[in-house]
Amino acid sequence: MLAAVREIADGALAELADDIDRRGVYPLAVLQRLGDVGAFRAHLALGGERDYVSAIQAIAEVSRVCGATGFMMWCHDACGLYMEESGNPALLGTALLDHASARTLGATGMSNPMKTFAGIETLLLRARPVTGGFVVNGILPWVSNLGPDHYFGAVAVVEGGADPREIMFMVRCGTPGVELRNCPSFSAMEGTNTWAVRLTDHFIGAADLIADAVRPFVGRILAAFVLLQSGMGLGVAQGAIDSMWAVERQLGHVNEHLDDRPDALQAELDALTARTLQLARTPFATEPEFLIDVLDARAHASELALRAAQSALLHQGARGYLMSSPVQRRVRESHFVAIVTPAIKHLRKEIARLSEPVLPA
Repeated sequence: MLAAVREIADGALAELADDIDRRGVYPLAVLQRLGDVGAFRAHLALGGERDYVSAIQAIAEVSRVCGATGFMMWCHDACGLYMEESGNPALLGTALLDHASARTLGATGMSNPMKTFAGIETLLLRARPVTGGFVVNGILPWVSNLGPDHYFGAVAVVEGGADPREIMFMVRCGTPGVELRNCPSFSAMEGTNTWAVRLTDHFIGAADLIADAVRPFVGRILAAFVLLQSGMGLGVAQGAIDSMWAVERQLGHVNEHLDDRPDALQAELDALTARTLQLARTPFATEPEFLIDVLDARAHASELALRAAQSALLHQGARGYLMSSPVQRRVRESHFVAIVTPAIKHLRKEIARLSEPVLPA
């Protein structure tokens, strides 16, 4: 699978990467080819063994060439995680098989909920119980990897009950009460099909319910969610290091005076990759010490991507400052890796919370 992913990344995706970044081309055919070779099913059981190691490596291989497509892989993988862990028969079986092969495409609208559970924001969607389900209203300002026939996981707070709670559910674009609105232009990654989503009296029935006790569900999948995302940072960092090596023969005599040389960055990245993949062997562990390690590895991937991308620009010099340069694109991609939920500051906040001593009762 990884060899096939690498071939797609170095071929069709490499040719399209600049158009994805600057012209907003959505790489539908590439995502479907990645589904054909099994890139979206590695982390799912589907009657076999979950392989989060290979899933992260696949995202890293793609992110090495195009951070935007690597991000969309993570969006789709995260949605598959929600579907499989929901236990909802309507989201398993044929639905999950179609998702795993990219015959259908999904995403994650969990930025606002994740920040809410960390005490950073409040929930933007409101649900009202009705016969047979819930009616949901509200606006999510940023949801990526969407289209008229796509779907994504979201969370709303249930109003009107004696005990406040949240529900998690699947939103299906193109159904009544779902409106996709244009977002402002980003500095990079325009081809991620990112939209603002407005829900107006949108009905959610049992078939689309992911969790009716959301916080325990999120706690159970948190490490898996974050570990998959680490592939983005690892891949963007590797792409930047590759760009440094590309000019070593011509510019090594002067680049040797720069900090963060490619050999040192590669050694750091290799060690971080090994650490991340070791954590990925138990992606559903929930012990605080384990979660701290996962969050710290994810933060390290962001910080390393930032350093590697900036160093690649310095190593390449003027050629790396051209708007058409992959180096210039990776600088902007690394910024996204650092601010996408959970951002570095979010990760550090959660690490601090989990590190607080537990006082005796």
